[in-house]
Amino acid sequence: MPYVLLGFAIASEVCATSCLKLTDGYTRLLPTIAVVIGYVVSFVLLGRALTQIPVSVAYAVWSGVGTAAVAGIGAAAFGEPLGWLQWTGIALIIVGVVALNIHRAH
Repeated sequence: MPYVLLGFAIASEVCATSCLKLTDGYTRLLPTIAVVIGYVVSFVLLGRALTQIPVSVAYAVWSGVGTAAVAGIGAAAFGEPLGWLQWTGIALIIVGVVALNIHRAH
């Protein structure tokens, strides 16, 4: 169950972060409300997940998956470029998250 909460925390954070672009500098009300609600929900769920997942693992997964997902959304929805350097950075994030989870298992 804690990893399900973490998954929903990630989804909520990704939605909130993606909506930041739509706020137009916080001049558009509905996207701004979505950002606030998304971050609040994300942190509440992350906090609940932390009752059973070590903070180093949970935060690495939350931030790493969120970063990779937002990069993909930025490219797909907003036409932001993803070159080889960005792909390398995303790969390194994934490697770091995996390394933290492997270390936890041993």
